[in-house]
Amino acid sequence: MTETYLAQSPVTDPGRYASWVAALPDDVAALRDVSSNLVFHYWGSGDFAAHGVPEERATEIDTRYVDDILGLLHDRSSEPLGAPREPSQQFVGCCRDFTALLVSFARAHDIPARTRVGFCGYFVRGWWIDHVVAEVRDAEQDRWRLVEAQVGADHRDAGTGEVLPVMDVPRDRFLTGPDAWRAARTGELDHATFVVNPQLEEPFLRSWPYLAHNLVLDLAALGSREMMLWDEYGLLSGPLSDADTDMLDELAAAIGDDVDPEVVRSWLHDSRLRIPRDLMSYSPRSGPRHVTLRAGLAT
Repeated sequence: MTETYLAQSPVTDPGRYASWVAALPDDVAALRDVSSNLVFHYWGSGDFAAHGVPEERATEIDTRYVDDILGLLHDRSSEPLGAPREPSQQFVGCCRDFTALLVSFARAHDIPARTRVGFCGYFVRGWWIDHVVAEVRDAEQDRWRLVEAQVGADHRDAGTGEVLPVMDVPRDRFLTGPDAWRAARTGELDHATFVVNPQLEEPFLRSWPYLAHNLVLDLAALGSREMMLWDEYGLLSGPLSDADTDMLDELAAAIGDDVDPEVVRSWLHDSRLRIPRDLMSYSPRSGPRHVTLRAGLAT
């Protein structure tokens, strides 16, 4: 089943920049470090002007495909991808983009990897924050490891005070979409603590609506369809019904600890979870816009 995650997806395929990526080392830790140096987080990296990043480049966060991200990076510097970059030479993105690059680089070096959408407990104490990390197959230990590409290796977990092991994030510090949904449904964790940002009061960015959102996007990612975090389609387009909630309980159980790509594919054909070719995306910088996906992404 790991072979499924060796293949590039329509999102992670480096396209015309494959040789640029191929020149990178085949070590996961090194690939993580490279990915971390390529993205300027649109709100987490600090003031744009202070780092020499033009404010108008904030709309780069709507760049969906890795080959397009690499194109922007190449235009700013054609030096090897692992060479140091000033913020002005980086791509303006978010956690999803750090992860998409790492997953692309790993797959290009025959390392099974996939994106996981969920919530982390290591940014703000007492809160589970919307986040995306990579899951990389450890051949020696025959298991999947969560690898955090956004933060530095010296990042201190806001919840524990300890340095976060970025190459093997504990499963109780990052919860995948299904893990978060199950923990909230059983009452193990308070559903109200799952948010995009504690300061954002919009109901659809917190609690059950966003737990459902990240469960659905995690399913898409497990199907090698790495969506933007602000895409909206199917079940995500309206309030949750009791039937929706029951269905999400079943989904969270089905894509739990042992992910079967065939099971994922079957769920992606459910009418409420199917990814359409045309959808709406609600960018925090560009606002609502209609998007037509590349071939191979719709289900």
